Amino acid sequence: MLNEDVLNIEIRKFLKKVGITCQREIEKSVRNAVNDSMITKDQILEATVVLEIPTVKLKYIVAGKIRLE
Repeated sequence: MLNEDVLNIEIRKFLKKVGITCQREIEKSVRNAVNDSMITKDQILEATVVLEIPTVKLKYIVAGKIRLE
């Protein structure tokens, strides 16, 4: 039988790591792109995240937008 509490805790730990890491990478990339004049501060950026767990045949895509100002 699956221990739902352990599963929930492990998923939350994984998602916390993903969230923190992704936020840092997005911030760094956006700053660099603004500094290099690749984008302007008034842009809205399209963003996509793909979550894959091949063992359970999961592929889930989350799409959204990030406003810079």
